[in-house]
This record gives sequence, C-alpha cells and structure tokens, in this order.
Amino acid sequence: MWGVAGCRAAPTFHPTPLHPTTMTFHPIRSTLPAALVAAAAALLHPSVSAQAGNGADASATSWGLGLALVPERRPYRQFDNKTQVWPLLSVENRWLRVAGPGIELKLGQAGPLAFGLTARYARDGYEAADSPALAGMVERKSSVWLGARASWRGALGTLSADWSGDAAGHSNGQKLRLGAEHPFALGTVLVTPRLTATWHDRRFMQYYFGVDAAEVRAGRAAYSPGASVDTEIGLRLEHSPLPHQVVFADLGVTVLGSNVRHSPLVDRSTVPGLRLGWLYMF
Repeated sequence: MWGVAGCRAAPTFHPTPLHPTTMTFHPIRSTLPAALVAAAAALLHPSVSAQAGNGADASATSWGLGLALVPERRPYRQFDNKTQVWPLLSVENRWLRVAGPGIELKLGQAGPLAFGLTARYARDGYEAADSPALAGMVERKSSVWLGARASWRGALGTLSADWSGDAAGHSNGQKLRLGAEHPFALGTVLVTPRLTATWHDRRFMQYYFGVDAAEVRAGRAAYSPGASVDTEIGLRLEHSPLPHQVVFADLGVTVLGSNVRHSPLVDRSTVPGLRLGWLYMF
C-alpha cells in the first residue's frame, strides 16, 4: 500500500503496512524479489501523485529515491519474521507510475474516473524452513500479479478497485481489492486513513493456506479452503521536514478472513502492520 501526495507542495510517499514482531535484522538484499520490490510500484494502493492540484506539468516526470524499514509479520504459526531495509524508487508521469513493489501503466481518465494496467510482486510465499509448523510442506512461491485498476476521486476521497491474477501460474489464483481513503492535512503532516477489503479466490487460498494429503502431519490435518476476504484498516502519515525530502509512517491492522483463520497453518486472526521510510524527490 504505497503512494504519494504533497506535503508543503512537495511529493510524498504512501507506504503499505506490514507487521512488527520479534525481529531479526537483515541488510539490503540484492535478490530478484528485493530488486522488484525496490524498483516496481505497489498499485493496489494509490501511488505517486502528479500534484495535479498544485499546477504541476502533467507531462513532466517526477522521481525519487529512498529507503524503507519493513518489519515483516506473516500469519503462519511460528513464522521466522524478519525486518528488512528496502531501497525505494518512485517515478510518476502522465503514463507511468512506479512506487514500491509494482508498476501501473495509466490508460487515461473519464472525468473523475482513472484506469490503468498493473503489475505487482507480492511476497505471499513461504518455505518449510520459515517455521517449524511448516515442516513437511511443499514450498509456496511468491509471484508477480498482473491486472487492472480503476479509481474514482472526489471531494470525500478516493475509491478504488483492483483486480489481478497470478502471472507466474504458481497458484493460478485471483485477487480483487476494494479500497477507500481520504487524505487531510494536520498542520504540516498529511494524514490518510484507509479501509480496504481484499478477496482471494479458492485457488489462491488452496495454494497458500491449504494442506494437501501428502503434507498431513500430527497436528496438521488436510485443509481445502474456499475463497476468503481480508479487511484492513490503516493510517498513513507523511511529512516533508526539508525541501524535496519526505518521511513517512504507515500503520495498519488486517483482519484475516475466516478461511484463513481456520487453516491449520495459521495461529492468529489479525496481522498488525508497520512501515517507516524516507524519500528524496528530485
């Protein structure tokens, strides 16, 4: 859930929530997933804003570099949670949006409605070594998700709908996210509360939260879930203490759908979220 808006008429950054826990710190990683996270844009949440209300040239390109501190919290039992530092790249112009782990190709607008095609890398997968409770489970791979996005911006905020499918074919699943957010200024801080609901289809659920017959162990029964809906409440804070610089904090909590909670791999009903970061806009 990344994005950008303006603080002191400078672009700001909208991070997505993840999850604080007992943390093991890891330096910046150079793996392909980390590179995708750093270089691509998270589109399931509104991203870099072109400052349309501030008289900016819509045909110009704005871009920035920064770092984000990302405590990772997953719903799986005894999961080996980590804290990572991600390099950040944000790019925005009339046709392209990059910010976080995804990219949006803008298709244009019809009045207050905007449309785009999206690509996003999502860290949904796991390995058996990530938790003692996952011992004997076959690896579930993270994937790139391709889809489309529509958003409506009005005086009361922004409503959005994002559909995406598993482009790598690991789960062959689909997601649909509906979101609402409304930014407002509190002194020099831009505050953006949000509410989202994300539907995951049966294939996604079976791949990431199901237990096949060959994976059954004592205390871990076979499990074939149906589709499920997660709900998130979040709050994004953005501040520009110096020209061109933005610091941000994103807090949230995700209420897991019933078919996630009932999985024998899961031991919680909610997942807290946190991201902290800094961005320099050129």
